[in-house]
Amino acid sequence: MERALNNRDLYGIATVLFLDEIHRFSKAQQDALLPGVENGWVTLVAATTENPSFSVISPLLSRSLLLTLEPLDDDQLRELLTRSITDDRGLAGRVEVTDEAMAAMIQLSSGDARRALTALEAAASSALALAAADEESATAVVTGDVVAESVNRALLRYDKNGDEHYDVISAFIKSLRGSDPDAAIHYLARMIEAGEDPRFIARRLMVHAAEDVGMADPQALVIAVAAAEATQMIGLPEARIPLAEATIYIATAPKSNAVISAIDSAISDVRAGRFGRVPKPLRDAHYAGAKRLGHGVGYKYPHSDPLGVSRQQHLADELVGRRYYLPTTHGNERAVSERLEKILRIVHGEPRGRDGADST
Repeated sequence: MERALNNRDLYGIATVLFLDEIHRFSKAQQDALLPGVENGWVTLVAATTENPSFSVISPLLSRSLLLTLEPLDDDQLRELLTRSITDDRGLAGRVEVTDEAMAAMIQLSSGDARRALTALEAAASSALALAAADEESATAVVTGDVVAESVNRALLRYDKNGDEHYDVISAFIKSLRGSDPDAAIHYLARMIEAGEDPRFIARRLMVHAAEDVGMADPQALVIAVAAAEATQMIGLPEARIPLAEATIYIATAPKSNAVISAIDSAISDVRAGRFGRVPKPLRDAHYAGAKRLGHGVGYKYPHSDPLGVSRQQHLADELVGRRYYLPTTHGNERAVSERLEKILRIVHGEPRGRDGADST
């Protein structure tokens, strides 16, 4: 920074400071750039493959103009590769590239120019070596087979700590929730091929089975847990099979978020102080003197009732009539909903509405 300041004050020379992968700079290192940027000693141009909102300190980000570089489309990649093949600074026409090979390199690059050029360089080296070994071949030709042998796997834009990680797992979860097994399997494959920890995937499947399927198909959670256990025991590549099985089952299962809505609603009440005292019939009565305090007095043992359900107030007086679990009519919850309404008529002694109010 001192040199940039001297160049500006003594010689009128502006300094452009380019920093690649600024996300690798620590907070203290980024803080050291602030004086130069604030006072105009340098014009800072910084590049990062991470989300700058998380990887660049706020004072530096607020003084910057943010530009996003998008992946190249197929036509742009084809133009780049063609120029590299013919230009003197590239291959200078020493190889011919078939349409099949061009299409393969474009697909393998996934919109990444550097990846496309690397694929071309590798394929061209192989083609030149084959042409040199074949005395009858006058020209090196890059074919689809040559590309396949030189570059055997497509580039996945996926960083286990970056935006692509969160975008893909978000798409995976939303595909499960949206009951699209094909899309869910696709995103599962992307995570597996990118090297994602299969235990992380298994955890997300368990969470989704409980959160978005819930009581509509309780078996979904059982299968998700089984897939997680199998993943832990056998590892990849075989773990891809139980993970795929759980993914397809959950994606095609009926959906309900009534369970998470119930617990979140109850937690909200508790945090807001809406809980009251436990009714005396439900209080602990196992110790001497409890009866004198009224604990357990009036408790009705459900198994003593022919129906297995007794009329009893279980919530505090302040919460009488409050409903948390409101089952849907999807899958298994249809039967649960019908059974629950019958149970509540007995427990409360009168029918109750779905919003928690008395049906009067």
